[in-house]
Amino acid sequence: MDSLFYVMAIMGCGDGSMACQQARVEQVQYRSIAQCQAAMPAALARNSDIDYPVVSASCRATGARLAQAKTARPQNG
Repeated sequence: MDSLFYVMAIMGCGDGSMACQQARVEQVQYRSIAQCQAAMPAALARNSDIDYPVVSASCRATGARLAQAKTARPQNG
């Protein structure tokens, strides 16, 4: 069985949530997007020390199935 899980990226953004950049990735792996999203408030509180006016978070899928899909794409050329 292929494993697919979600990780949470902590994003630092300029004023008005513009020009966001990934500042950190939480080490926790979540089994569903819902679990990841539910953990956002606590993760944002833990990561409030980054030097950006606005701190946000984003859940991203990762794992073996996603890696296989990326390598299976045909090459343009």
